Amino acid sequence: MIVVVDERELVKEGYTSLFGREGVPSTGFDPREFGEWVSTAADTDIAAVEAFLIGQTEHALELPRAIRDRTAAPVIAVSDQPSLEATLALFDSGVDDVVRKPVHPREILARAAAIRRRVKALTNYTDIGPIRVFDDGRDPEIQGEIFPLPRRERRILEYLVANRGRRVSKTQIFNAIYGIFDEEVEENVVESHISKLRKKLRKKLGFDPIDSKRFLGYCIDWS
Repeated sequence: MIVVVDERELVKEGYTSLFGREGVPSTGFDPREFGEWVSTAADTDIAAVEAFLIGQTEHALELPRAIRDRTAAPVIAVSDQPSLEATLALFDSGVDDVVRKPVHPREILARAAAIRRRVKALTNYTDIGPIRVFDDGRDPEIQGEIFPLPRRERRILEYLVANRGRRVSKTQIFNAIYGIFDEEVEENVVESHISKLRKKLRKKLGFDPIDSKRFLGYCIDWS
């Protein structure tokens, strides 16, 4: 999920709509509300955030520090000011990148993915057994062959692989795929997506690599 912080309602709505078209859940915050949320939100909610996008606000230099107290997720500032001083001040405040408007949501997602790779010192993919999952939106591969998946199923597989070796709950998966503020979709939709994903993996691999336990959640791993 992408969190957009901007004092302009139209800007927040515009970004959340554009990210939605890319299949990425997002939500917008007024800067004053965001400060309270980021300091008090549950760890699982914070962990569901893939990146923070900071737009116009008089608190632009304060928010990155508040975010860093909770998470290492990428923080990208969108600047309206073609000023070197303003850009340097944003970097000094703790943002990872500064982009100029207009900027396409795909560029923001690509920059966020690049920041995560640098932070983790990883390549742009993760291998688990015969499955290779990419972090740039590509379909996964199984035994070197492209394994096409619908967007939701692909993102669930990416989330399970990112958390390989530990169990994640249905709620955690829902928050990561749909966003923590999506009230129009029922959480039980996750079970349907996972059921379809497991059938496809079983057909391709000959077995089901996703282990599920009632009340405990889901796990994918190769021992």
